[in-house]
Amino acid sequence: MPFDYLEESGRVKQSCEALSITPTHRLLIVSIRRQELALLCDGEIQRIFRISTSKNAPSCLADSYGTPTGLHTAADKIGDGAPPGMVFKGRVATGQHFSDFPQDAQLRNLITTRIIRLRGLEPGINSGDGCDSYERYIYIHGTNHEERIGEPFSGGCVEMLNADVVELFDATSEGDLVWICP
Repeated sequence: MPFDYLEESGRVKQSCEALSITPTHRLLIVSIRRQELALLCDGEIQRIFRISTSKNAPSCLADSYGTPTGLHTAADKIGDGAPPGMVFKGRVATGQHFSDFPQDAQLRNLITTRIIRLRGLEPGINSGDGCDSYERYIYIHGTNHEERIGEPFSGGCVEMLNADVVELFDATSEGDLVWICP
């Protein structure tokens, strides 16, 4: 049976109700299994993007390098107006495109183009001691390894093609809900 983003959005509503959170107009649904991210507005799928999540198993635990699951919010948007391929370190633009970095640095997953930093909303699951997505610096961001998009490859973040992360960044706001499912 194919993955149903609209059915999954129903699970988000249940989670919001349990946490006394008002659902947002826009919703991002990340499917780790499908390596896809869907952008929904008012319950309608606007776009589905290919992504890359962690090469490790999904996990909310600190130091697991797994992509955390559950309900999150887009806490911070960083990099508005930066050119595609700009590398960020410590959430600050370096002023360099990833191709300007030495070859050995380019082997690593670099954080490029835009950052949407996620904050977990489920205490004890993806928020709080030992499992906090925000403290783990979990982002949706561009990558210098676009050829790997569509397969698990990251260190826990949700990676996207640089052009796609610009499109998503421009289409979303801080506070939008993000649901990450296995």
